[in-house]
Amino acid sequence: MRYFETRGPVYPEDNYVVARTEELADFIDRVKKGRYIVLFAPRQTGKTTFFQRALATLERETHAYFPIQLNFETYADSDAITFYGSLCKEICKQIMTVYQKRAETPSDSLNRFLANAQITEPISMREFFEDLGSLLKNRRLVMIIDEFDAIPHTAVRGFLHALRYIYLSGKTRCPHSVGIVGVKSITQLNYDRSISPFNIQDEFKLPNFTREQVRELLVQYTDEVGQPFAPEAIAALHKQTAGHPFLVNRLAQILTEELDIPKTEPITNTHFVKAHAQLLEEDNVNIAHLLTNIRRDSRFETLLMKIVSYDRGVPFTLRNDIINELTTYGIIAKGEDGLCEIVNPIYQHCILLAFKPLLNGLESAYFPEDIDTDFIDYLTSEGYLEMGGLLEQFADFIARAGFRILQVPDTPQEFVGQYLLFTYLDQFVRIVRGDMYLEVQSGRGRIDLLIIHNGRKYVVETKIWEGNSRYQAGKKQLSAYLKLEGATEGYYVVFDHRRIPELRVETEVIEGLTIHSYVIPVLQTRPSTDAHITVQ
Repeated sequence: MRYFETRGPVYPEDNYVVARTEELADFIDRVKKGRYIVLFAPRQTGKTTFFQRALATLERETHAYFPIQLNFETYADSDAITFYGSLCKEICKQIMTVYQKRAETPSDSLNRFLANAQITEPISMREFFEDLGSLLKNRRLVMIIDEFDAIPHTAVRGFLHALRYIYLSGKTRCPHSVGIVGVKSITQLNYDRSISPFNIQDEFKLPNFTREQVRELLVQYTDEVGQPFAPEAIAALHKQTAGHPFLVNRLAQILTEELDIPKTEPITNTHFVKAHAQLLEEDNVNIAHLLTNIRRDSRFETLLMKIVSYDRGVPFTLRNDIINELTTYGIIAKGEDGLCEIVNPIYQHCILLAFKPLLNGLESAYFPEDIDTDFIDYLTSEGYLEMGGLLEQFADFIARAGFRILQVPDTPQEFVGQYLLFTYLDQFVRIVRGDMYLEVQSGRGRIDLLIIHNGRKYVVETKIWEGNSRYQAGKKQLSAYLKLEGATEGYYVVFDHRRIPELRVETEVIEGLTIHSYVIPVLQTRPSTDAHITVQ
């Protein structure tokens, strides 16, 4: 029986695989046209699997093409001489491998050439390919280079200049088509910041799985095992992952292998919530890379929180080094409106968890000292959550804490209210044994917390005050979201950082849905304790 794979390339005979039919057809069409293609995308997004399948498809279609695949991963610490010498041996080995797969015998002249070939620098590389092209005759060499960004710094410019020279030499050339695959772009690899030597590149984008492709992947499991996924579980899985290949397959692994769901039962949204909670808690490689990357630069926190907290957003431009770097890591992307967005809700949730302090120093002030109240008191006698009272208590806590919220360690003042609310609700949900995760409608401007407890959904949306018009628009956004979730009541928390903030607590009915709104003032500066004496 096949299985969902997260540890490397996937193989149709062993794993459930998304066909990517349209993307493969597009790529192969570019190869046949002789394009020199580049694809730079974050790790664990399916690049290697895609190109392996593309080469296999090209091989099946026709023997007029001679496809080989190289990998530069082991060259990161090499010098240019070592790189070129090893490259020559690897190309020759790959050529012989193709002949063996095809059960063919290379000509004597090709055998002699491969046995004596040497590449020592860019010019000899160009001459090597010229000679190889004449010996392959009518067969067109297609060369895919994986992990290209591990090429030695001292070799990158000359290597790319040689490829550019070959590309411009005419329609009949060797290699006929080149695919360069990596994480960093050509611009980022251009270490001396001069004009790029590879301005002939054809950029290819490999998108995340669509909702239909996620369904296609899961149906393969159902067809083999007989256990169906409920439509709402498929929808939730796609929404939370935004189709990220690793996250899709990891959640599918948890659901089909680790939760011990009887194979006679369908996999439902209730099961998905459990799988989602497990994913957020575990230390898998993908999440570990995410957390490592967002902690590389202290400026990342401010930018990421601005993206998720402000409707006005942050304009997307790769000319900004911080935005460029976060894009390379696969953390943010350009939204349809040209603004930065976090790429999926799971990443956004992990970012919030990573940046919020483990202890904020105010836990003992959550409830007044003269009142014997705790989180457990916000459960009704029927076992449901008393969200309205809990949020009113939170607003009271912020007021009582006063300037002390400015002393929360390692927390930008601008986002301290949202961090405190996230911590407050997270502690409450854990105590009452519920589940909480982000339900993001867009990757910026709002944090929608979906709390699930005792079969009920509770939606809490948080924002930062950006004016009354945006405040009112947020209520309509929340009501639209409540309709999608089949809920009738929602909670809207807005943090007011103005110099003279205004406390608001109001309940309205919008399109038949009840919206409870809380505008919570956040102190901006610590009150002065200096005494002022007027001399008469």
